[in-house]
Amino acid sequence: MTQLIQIHAEDNVAVAMCPIAKGTEIAIGEVTVTACEDIKQGHKIAIKNIAQGEAVIKYGFPIGHAKTVIEKGSWVHVHNVKTGLSEETAYSYEPNITPLAPIAAETFNGYMRKEGRAAIRNEIWIIPTVGCVNSVAEKLVRDNQNLVAGSVEGLYTFPHPFGCSQMGDDHAQTRKLLAALVNHPNAAGVLVLSLGCENLTPEQFKAELGTWDDNRVKFLVCQDVEDEFEAGGALLKQLAEYAAQFKREAIPVSKLVIGMKCGGSDGLSGITANPTVGAFSDKLIARGGTTVLTEVPEMFGAEGMLMNRCVTKEVYDKAVNMIDGFKHYFTSHNQVVYENPSPGNKEGGITTLEDKSLGCVQKGGKAPVSDVIGYGDQITTQGLNMLSGPGNDLVSATAMTAAGAHMVLFTTGRGTPFGAPAPTVKISTNNALYNKKKNWIDFNAGGIADGDTIDQTAENLLKFVIEIASGKQTKTEQNGYREISIFKDGVVL
Repeated sequence: MTQLIQIHAEDNVAVAMCPIAKGTEIAIGEVTVTACEDIKQGHKIAIKNIAQGEAVIKYGFPIGHAKTVIEKGSWVHVHNVKTGLSEETAYSYEPNITPLAPIAAETFNGYMRKEGRAAIRNEIWIIPTVGCVNSVAEKLVRDNQNLVAGSVEGLYTFPHPFGCSQMGDDHAQTRKLLAALVNHPNAAGVLVLSLGCENLTPEQFKAELGTWDDNRVKFLVCQDVEDEFEAGGALLKQLAEYAAQFKREAIPVSKLVIGMKCGGSDGLSGITANPTVGAFSDKLIARGGTTVLTEVPEMFGAEGMLMNRCVTKEVYDKAVNMIDGFKHYFTSHNQVVYENPSPGNKEGGITTLEDKSLGCVQKGGKAPVSDVIGYGDQITTQGLNMLSGPGNDLVSATAMTAAGAHMVLFTTGRGTPFGAPAPTVKISTNNALYNKKKNWIDFNAGGIADGDTIDQTAENLLKFVIEIASGKQTKTEQNGYREISIFKDGVVL
C-alpha cells in the first residue's frame, strides 16, 4: 500500500494515503522522509524544507505560502500555511486545447422525448411557483401516488420559499430556474402550481417558458378553483396518461448530460474521486456526451487550468466574466474571496482555497471547455460546459439539474445524504466512508489509495452511470431524498 503520494514532480509536499505515525520513515522516489509528528490520512507532509514565505506546492501549483519555516517531515496545514489569493487577478488567454479522440458510443436504456432529447427517468413533477403552495404540492404528491404505475416512475415536488416578495435579479433568477426545471427531460409531465397573488404571476411564468406542449405541462392557480386537490388530481391524471406512452429504449450515451459536483471534501478528494470523475468526463465526451462543472468560488486559484482550455476567445471571455463576477459578488458584500474551505474540509486535510480548488477542478478532466453558461441557462453545446453557480451543495446541484443534467455525480470525503431533483450519485473518496455509510454512498473511488488505477475506476464509473441511466436507483432515490435550493442575493420584501 502506498503511504504517501507526491502528485506532481515539483510538489514540496506529499499527501498521506493512510495514517502515518510519528517517526515513520518513508521513501518517495529518491527522497526519504521521516514523519516529525502523526499525519492523518488526506493531510500533507513536507518532503523538503520550506522557507518562511515560500510557496507550498501541490498539484504542481502554489496552494499558499509558509507562515513559518516548515521542516522536512512536518505536518503542513492551516497552522503553518496561509492563502495567497487576493480579489484582483489578471488573466490572459493562452490556449492549451487538446481534442479528445472519439470513441464509439455504447447505449443505455432510456426514454426519447418528442423533441429529440433523451431522459433517464419518466416522472411527473409538481413545480410550485411560490412557497405559499408548498404544502398543497406535497399533499397532491401524497394523495396521487396511485398514478405511479407502468412506465411512470415517480411523482415528486420541490418546495422552496421564493416566488414572492422578491425584486430585480432575485425575482428573475427564481423565475428562470423554475422554468428550467419544468423543461427538464426526466419530467415526462409537469404541473405548474401557483397561488394567484404572488409576484411570480402565471403570465410571467408562461412568458419565461416560451413554448410548451399542452399535453406535457399543465397549470393550476389555487385561488381560481374551489378545490385545488380535486382540480390538481384531475390534471395529474392527464399528465400520467401522457407520460405512460413513453417506454425505455436503447439510446446512445452521447445523449447523456452529466453534472459533476463535490461536497464534504477531504484531502483525498483531489487524488481519488475527483480525478476519477474527470477521467469519466473525458470518456463520456469522447463518446459524444456532455458534462457540466460549476462551483465557481471553488475554482478560485485554479481557474487558469480551465480557462486556457476554452475552445475560443469568446468562450474564454465568458469564463473570465464568470470568475470576475463571482469575485465582485463576494467583495460587494464586504467578504474576502478566500473564506473557504469549511471546518469539515480542514479536518479532512484541505488547507486553503487554492488547495480545495485545485482538487475540485480535477473533475473537469482534460477535455476542451466548449461553453460557459449562466445560472438558470440550459446546456446547448456538446462537451465540457462551465456553469455559473456558487459552491453550496444544494444550490449548485439544483443549478446543474436546471441546466439539463440527467444525473449529478457528487464526490465526497466526509459524506452527505441530500439529493438533487436529478438522480444524485454519491462517490466516496476513501474506503472508510464507503464502508461506514453504505446507505449514502453509491460508488467508491477510495480503492485508488490502495493501488487501483484512476483509468480503471473511471471505466467502472462509466458502466455504473449507464446502469443508473438505464433505471437503477441511486441511494438518494431509494431514500426519497430530492430537494432544490435557489440562489438568492437580494432584499425580501
